[in-house]
Amino acid sequence: MSIASRSHTTATPALRVLNLAGVEYQVHEFEHDPHVRRYGTEAAQKLGVDSGRVFKTLIIMVDGEPFSALVPVSGQLDLKLLAQATGGKKAQLAGIATSERRTGYPTGGISPFGQRNSCPVVIDHSANDHETIFVSAGKRGLEIEIRPADLIMITDARVDRIAALD
Repeated sequence: MSIASRSHTTATPALRVLNLAGVEYQVHEFEHDPHVRRYGTEAAQKLGVDSGRVFKTLIIMVDGEPFSALVPVSGQLDLKLLAQATGGKKAQLAGIATSERRTGYPTGGISPFGQRNSCPVVIDHSANDHETIFVSAGKRGLEIEIRPADLIMITDARVDRIAALD
C-alpha cells in the first residue's frame, strides 16, 4: 500500500483527512451502477474482495446522540449491541436525510473520515481479523483500503462486537 497522491482527481474530504494524517491507504474506484441499492455488496463484487472486508458506515442515534457505526457488509448492525457498546439504552438508524446532512456525504458514499459533523465511531471487532479493510471514500464507486489500526487511530474509534455476521 502507498499513500495516495494528494492531487487525486476525485479528492473528497475523506481523502484530504487521510493525506493530512499521513497514513498509508489505497484508493479503489469502480463504475457504480445507479440501479444498485446494496452499495457495499456492489463494492465487494466489483473490487473482487470478500464482503467481510468491506465496511459500511451507518449513522445511528443512541439515546438521541449520533454515532458512526462501521460493520462489514457481510453482516448486519445489531442495534442492541451498539447501544451496549456506547453505554446507551436505545439505538435506531438515522434517516437518509439526517445521515446525509450530518456527514455531507450521499447514502452509499458515507465515509468515517471527513464528515461535516463528526461523531463518535464504533467499529465491529471483526475489522481486526483482516490486514486491510475497505470503507467509502465519500462517494459511490470510490473506496479506501486501509489498515484497521490506522482507521481506529484516525477516528479515535471504539472497537466492539456490534454486528451479527452471516
